[in-house]
Amino acid sequence: MVVKHTCKNGLRIVLENIPTVRSVALGIWIGTGSRNETKELNGVSHFLEHMFFKGTKTRSAREIAESFDRIGGQVNAFTSKEYTCFYAKVLDDHANKALDVLADMFFNSVFDEEELKREKNVVLEEIKMYEDTPDDIVHDLLGKASYGNHALGYPILGEEEMLNTFTGDTLRNYMKETYIPENVVVSVAGNVDESFIKKIEEYFGTFEGGKDEISYKAPEFHGERILRQKDTEQVHLCLGYNGLPIGHRDTYNLIVLNNVLGGSMSSRLFQEVREKRGLAYSIFSYHSSFRDSGLLTIYGGTGGHQLDVLYETIQDTLNDIKENGITDKELENSKEQLKGNLMLSLESTNSRMSRNGKNELMLRKHRSLDDIIQAVDEVNHKKVLQLAGDIFGGTTSLSLIGPKGELPKALQ
Repeated sequence: MVVKHTCKNGLRIVLENIPTVRSVALGIWIGTGSRNETKELNGVSHFLEHMFFKGTKTRSAREIAESFDRIGGQVNAFTSKEYTCFYAKVLDDHANKALDVLADMFFNSVFDEEELKREKNVVLEEIKMYEDTPDDIVHDLLGKASYGNHALGYPILGEEEMLNTFTGDTLRNYMKETYIPENVVVSVAGNVDESFIKKIEEYFGTFEGGKDEISYKAPEFHGERILRQKDTEQVHLCLGYNGLPIGHRDTYNLIVLNNVLGGSMSSRLFQEVREKRGLAYSIFSYHSSFRDSGLLTIYGGTGGHQLDVLYETIQDTLNDIKENGITDKELENSKEQLKGNLMLSLESTNSRMSRNGKNELMLRKHRSLDDIIQAVDEVNHKKVLQLAGDIFGGTTSLSLIGPKGELPKALQ
């Protein structure tokens, strides 16, 4: 059972006691990412995440790393479009130590100018590495093609020009505006009881931030096409469709639809494109849910001479699902796969911490296992067919990277 506590300053704590394990996963979730940035600040959320590991008032960057290595723990962080998370996994005996170090990073990072310079170069190399991976960067281009100038279309890593302008004050000001108590969730899962909530509150229960509530403007879906010519061996193609926001009532219908389309090795796209036709090594689909929108993406990479056949095969697959829906076997297999994935995730304290933290941050509610299974069981042919028509019958965005940078002939 997930226990929730709201501190006087508005910060929320969620804890799930799992007495059968000897580990504890602890995460600090902040509801800010590239979506909260202006064009001039694009990349600041991700850069700030890096700088939290670069030293506090009492610990150097090396001492932060050694704090976890010494106890056999793991520490890391990530930034997404809408949230940032710092997390650690340690033995239950070291839960207090992990909390102390993470809180120190959160409150006492100094953002030293020399460290800023070095870390800017690190992030710049990360951006270059990303640019050298066309099967990654093509997804960022799809975000731009789907959301235009809205911040949801910004790349999480940012760009070199903006990165070079960031200073310690830039980071501190951004934290003051977005790292506010009401926008922070501390999530814990593992072999800790509810008394650990009081320890968390001692660190996080009194801090203050900016007073203005963070507001969001829903994006419009753009059916744009972005093409990039690059000297690659393959053409990398992404197709985007307007999806569903997080927490939508049709979420599980969409999960089943995506699973049948391209979310597994038995999916139609994998079987038709790779297994039957040998057109691609990598072909898949996935759905990204945001606060007020969603994006269903199809990706495929193939040789330039096979691009037209790949595109036609994808379209034929989509048309078949739109017109005929999915089979009984596909429906049942997908339901069982969903249940299996859910049950397996319960064995990981990291997975439970992440699920609880994200649910509290984005939805402010937690569904029981029985409720989720019931929702999966309620998925049926009619709902999936209607959803397929709504999504794939609408506007399509497209991004492509290849040696010619040309559209498939069907779209020229």
